[in-house]
Amino acid sequence: MDTYPVEKAVFAMQQHRDAYPPDFRWKMVELVQARRTPEELAKEFEPTVQTIRKWVEQAERDADKRHDGLTSAERQEFTRLKRENRQLKLEREILSKAAAWFARETETLPKRNTNS
Repeated sequence: MDTYPVEKAVFAMQQHRDAYPPDFRWKMVELVQARRTPEELAKEFEPTVQTIRKWVEQAERDADKRHDGLTSAERQEFTRLKRENRQLKLEREILSKAAAWFARETETLPKRNTNS
């Protein structure tokens, strides 16, 4: 009998599924707005109750009916800025190392002592 370590079992449960298409999400939101409950929809379709509720909350933020989080546009901008910030930090680190290397090569800085 094959037994799997706990880590493998947990990983198998946490695998990410592909995102639901936007039109499917919008249809779920419309159904909730038409007085269907997320519980009914979760039984009938695949998404969980929590997932459907999150879609409804996000749609309400995007429609300016809620103010307890970021709209989709703000979230996209935030993600873009985080990615850009990460790239700029990496580039700054590379330039800093290159500048130090060039300074040592031109002997404007003393060479490092490697006997530390």
